[in-house]
Amino acid sequence: MLAIRMQRNGRVHAPVYRIVVQESQRHPLSGRVVAEVGNYNPETKKTTLDKEKVEFYLKNGAKPSSRVAFVLEKNGIELPKWYKKPAQKSAKAKHADKLRKNQPKEEPVEEAQEA
Repeated sequence: MLAIRMQRNGRVHAPVYRIVVQESQRHPLSGRVVAEVGNYNPETKKTTLDKEKVEFYLKNGAKPSSRVAFVLEKNGIELPKWYKKPAQKSAKAKHADKLRKNQPKEEPVEEAQEA
């Protein structure tokens, strides 16, 4: 099965990603790539895609990774109906009752005045 995923290139602390189509069992850095369909630079948010190639591989069953799917949607490429978006992560505090915002507010103590 084919997968559309990002392959990291670039220098240390300056990543640039190639968007590639490869066998899903292979590691992204294996070098065995079926086709390169675009580039993504996360620092400048610049994306270059070959839309015809991407649509061709999507029609033929290549499954995009979650990050690639996000980039494709942002560039106006419609994903197939069979693609399921990953569930949104919801952050929950482990001990919400101990959070300061959930504690009862303390009443200001008024000092008794002696006459």
